[in-house]
Amino acid sequence: MKRVIVTGGAGFIGSNFILYELKKDPEIFIVNVDKLTYAGNLENLKEVENDPRYVFRQMDICDAEGVSALFDEFDIDTVINFAAESHVDRSISDPMVFIRTNVLGTATLLNIARDKWSDGNGGFREGVKFLQVSTDEVYGSLGPEGFFREDTPLDPHSPYSASKASADLIVKSYYDTFRMPVNITRCSNNYGPYQFPEKLIPLMINNCLNHRELPVYGDGLQIRDWLYVEDHCKAIDLVVREGEVGQVYNIGGHNERTNLFIVNSVISYIHDNQDETVDESLIRHVTDRKGHDRRYGIDPQKIHDALGWEPETMFENGIRKTIRWYLDNGEWIDGVVSGAYQKYYDEMYRGR
Repeated sequence: MKRVIVTGGAGFIGSNFILYELKKDPEIFIVNVDKLTYAGNLENLKEVENDPRYVFRQMDICDAEGVSALFDEFDIDTVINFAAESHVDRSISDPMVFIRTNVLGTATLLNIARDKWSDGNGGFREGVKFLQVSTDEVYGSLGPEGFFREDTPLDPHSPYSASKASADLIVKSYYDTFRMPVNITRCSNNYGPYQFPEKLIPLMINNCLNHRELPVYGDGLQIRDWLYVEDHCKAIDLVVREGEVGQVYNIGGHNERTNLFIVNSVISYIHDNQDETVDESLIRHVTDRKGHDRRYGIDPQKIHDALGWEPETMFENGIRKTIRWYLDNGEWIDGVVSGAYQKYYDEMYRGR
């Protein structure tokens, strides 16, 4: 049985990945390690909280003693590192939080995994793997043409993307120096269920439902490549199981859209299916974000050729499914916004 630590597993992508893996693989045991900051929500995982193949531990990945004890307790053979401070605006306000979690936290995990997985002869046990989940933002900004490839030079423009690029380089160094079995994945913008409503799509949905203004940075013509979260989970699963050690894999959705297009898509769906008073008059253009990259676009040819992965969810289908999920799960949004999910954690896990 594969015994996996998933860090940041109560967050958006991590929780979707855990749900996907426990449904897909009866021979997997997952230890979900999450500090439970504002974006961590255990309600995302209610359906598996009593699964004997799943354990949750509240922990900071910078806690070397605690993480080391988990490796010993559960004989961990795989680390999938989703844990990260990830909101660019917050990184501009407080860069040090991002440096601590994203850089020091990753280095802490690497050191512990290297020590625990040593075969005693300068190598590593069979079947172990460390996967660093990263972002296309480490590449910087694209012009109107071209795509990010795995060999595109790193050129981060925000404290968030700089912290992720730093973590990626540390992971790479552990392969180059120690031949530690690692992979790095870099994905485009994810969307789907359970995303914290500070991110663009759930923020716009929540604001539409509450008739609040829809803030759009600058002219709104910044371009992002959108990836449905379940497609991302399938790609990560493939890289963990079949990815060539030491390789980087870009994961993109072939769904480039402007931010303004995304906002208008949300407005249109809610207008047609939920509240016809919601319209474009809610849009308010605000001062652009500092260092705002103009365009991201990913070339996922390598992961397609090497592992057979390709995105299955076209944006038009994915955005409808996503908006519908938030409309059908209003209590989830209300709980996240109000902080009620913390009460849920206290009731379910304190004292266990």
